[in-house]
Amino acid sequence: MQALTRSRRGSAAVVRRARCILLWAAGERRVDMREKLACNDGFITRWTRAYTEQGLPGLVSFYPGRAPRQPLEKLEARVLNHTLKRKPRDGSTHWSTRKLAAELGDVSFMTVQRIWQKHGIRPHRLRRHMISNDPDFESKAADVIGLYLNPPEHAAVFSVDEKTAIQALDRKDRMLPLSPGRAESHGFEYKRNGTLSLFAALNTRTGQVIGKTSPSHTSEQFVAFLEEVRVSQPHGREIHVICDNVSSHKTERVRAFLQANPNMQIHYTPTYSSWLNQVENWFSRIQRNVIARGVFTSLKDLDKKIMRFIREYNKDARPIRWKYDDPSRRYTADSCVSVN
Repeated sequence: MQALTRSRRGSAAVVRRARCILLWAAGERRVDMREKLACNDGFITRWTRAYTEQGLPGLVSFYPGRAPRQPLEKLEARVLNHTLKRKPRDGSTHWSTRKLAAELGDVSFMTVQRIWQKHGIRPHRLRRHMISNDPDFESKAADVIGLYLNPPEHAAVFSVDEKTAIQALDRKDRMLPLSPGRAESHGFEYKRNGTLSLFAALNTRTGQVIGKTSPSHTSEQFVAFLEEVRVSQPHGREIHVICDNVSSHKTERVRAFLQANPNMQIHYTPTYSSWLNQVENWFSRIQRNVIARGVFTSLKDLDKKIMRFIREYNKDARPIRWKYDDPSRRYTADSCVSVN
């Protein structure tokens, strides 16, 4: 070891390691060794341990080198196989890059992230879908879509539905308004002042909305709203109403109303196919703009704010450019698969 430190042809790094071992064997303190070798504690620990385990060869062969790289295709297949066909052992519902890297052992989380990004894999995202079990789905959907794309001449087409149980929530604490550097803030505690149902009929040609609030959404209320839709149009005009299959839309009272008004016809959407009803799009708009962050001191206040929104909306209403341009993405019962 001393001959190695006196050598003028050996590696400077190996000479420095040999000096470290000699000082350590001589019982030098770590603080003195750090000063003499200009190193840190990690250097001393690494090479004294290597010498203890392997002797003199450990000073040269301690560095393990780089592990052989896996072929890229095999590595990607391995990562994708774990991601798509296995679940984390800790009971989590989905993988994170760090969890999968720890599971695989020899892959960094950045490598997992790059592979996911390359193949469009996003385990943290969740989308929901609805599958219709209606045996007449195709014919009913074609009927509704035909009314959107090619409505009968001189006829009015309305997309009708009700938004039920709209809560009139009042905040117990005062609201902190929007200001530079701070978002609007509502108090956590709230007071319930009852609920209202909103009946809405969207004119698919003009985009205008006929709205009416009601304390309930019974068949009687639905028929009364259909009467309002009928009188909003010139006498004798053909009216087509698109609505869903809820029980209040198919009662004897509704059938009697349709028999008394032969110029009005109801077209029912397939079961579990609310996305075919254009008024649902408008409901999401009023939910975002009025209801979600609204403060309502009473049911009367809720009704007033909803109807004001409808009046202002109708001043610049535009029809919904609804389309379904990728039939290949339709979910069916046969497309649902489970992965073990």
